[in-house]
Amino acid sequence: MSLPDDLDELARSVIDGNRYMTLATSEDDGRPRVSPVYFTHAGYRTFYWVSSPDARHSKNVAARPEVAIVIYDSSVEIGKGRAVYLDAVAARVPDEELPRRCAEAFAEVDPGAYRLEPRDLVGDNPWRLYHADATGWEVHLPGRDPRNPTGTDTRRRVTL
Repeated sequence: MSLPDDLDELARSVIDGNRYMTLATSEDDGRPRVSPVYFTHAGYRTFYWVSSPDARHSKNVAARPEVAIVIYDSSVEIGKGRAVYLDAVAARVPDEELPRRCAEAFAEVDPGAYRLEPRDLVGDNPWRLYHADATGWEVHLPGRDPRNPTGTDTRRRVTL
């Protein structure tokens, strides 16, 4: 599979072509915690997932909202890596924002996924909606890519 010439387009294609992201939070003692989560996004800027507020990564987000995210295609051959790295600030969606945020987060639903409604994410229900607002984006540029004169895999900043 060839890489798009435009690195911004590369980032968009990786995000659009994958359904799981790795969410990195930090524990109380500073140790990293990574969690794979199914995600949707709005405009490549806001990334949504559903989780239990009792999950460790959810508690970490509540205590320390700065997160890192990587979305990558693990199916490509060696030397053809495609990934997007995000810096973001995350939070649980407040109940009063659920109507707007659910409409945005579940505008399109993949086969096998649920289109959740605000009523599914409040009260005694076990799940809550979370969002991460991206503050920076980078793409993985393989060392074999002709745009990469170093010959070593690197990251390049993009703007989405």
